[in-house]
Amino acid sequence: MAVPLAAGGKNLPLGKGVKANITKGIQPQSMLVCADNSGAKTLKVIGVKTYKGIRRKKPIAGIGDLVICSVKTGTPEMRKKIVKAVIVRQKMPYRRPNGIRVAFEDNAAVIINDDGTPKGTEIKGVIAKEVVEKWNKLSGISSGAV
Repeated sequence: MAVPLAAGGKNLPLGKGVKANITKGIQPQSMLVCADNSGAKTLKVIGVKTYKGIRRKKPIAGIGDLVICSVKTGTPEMRKKIVKAVIVRQKMPYRRPNGIRVAFEDNAAVIINDDGTPKGTEIKGVIAKEVVEKWNKLSGISSGAV
């Protein structure tokens, strides 16, 4: 059963549960391509929201996870800002329940606001269908889901 994640005392929309067993491929200091038209080009992961892991182990994230990023390149208004983003593509292959393994060409994320709505008006490239299941507000501005 897919159960929504608890926000941990915060009022963050963290999406719904996903049935796929997603292999986590993103860790802190990973560089992501910004897949929307919000003005940012490159994002650097500095934290992962709701990561429950082992003590002294780096938090890891995968498709559909909410991460805290620093904008490295982009427009002057966006640079050096701390933003929340959702990972929409990852290079590391993950397995779907029907047995298919999925991998993308790059690691990409979409910047979202505090209420879970995307900051940009369109997403460049395709996104994973697990992201559409978890974050249904992103499906309206995406060009397609794979």
